[in-house]
Amino acid sequence: MSKAFTRESDDAPELPLRPRRITTLPPGTKNYLTASGARRLREELHATLHPERERLQHLATTEDAKRDLSAVVDRIEQIEHTLSTAVIVEPPAPPHEQVRFGATVTTRHRSGEETHYRIVGADETDIDRDWISWLSPIARALLNAQIGQKVRIKLPGGDDELTILAIRYE
Repeated sequence: MSKAFTRESDDAPELPLRPRRITTLPPGTKNYLTASGARRLREELHATLHPERERLQHLATTEDAKRDLSAVVDRIEQIEHTLSTAVIVEPPAPPHEQVRFGATVTTRHRSGEETHYRIVGADETDIDRDWISWLSPIARALLNAQIGQKVRIKLPGGDDELTILAIRYE
């Protein structure tokens, strides 16, 4: 067999192929992003990732450094793609009586539990902070609702009803 189709050394480990990032957005959907989310992504890109890529490029002699460099390059490409396709949405002017993109909505569940949901872009979603994508079922139910209004949501554990208590924007 020709060496053109084999590794030069059988002892050298193969680096894994980097998978192409698949967008979480359905085809044809706009990539909405809050202004603060775009700012955070730009800061991550310039303050953290670019310097880290430079540092790792100088150390890319070990397999661990090559793997770390690959992960940093992937993240840089992901952020650059997000920012290049983003539609930045500024908060609406007061009064904030209706839920819109970027809102933090205080709700009361049927059980009496209060939750704060922030409706953000798909690339800003952070479940630990209750930042939900505007495409999620909860966000879809909340969008356009007004203070005092009750909305029904379908959850895997059953249906629930949320009462809108407050709406605020950053």
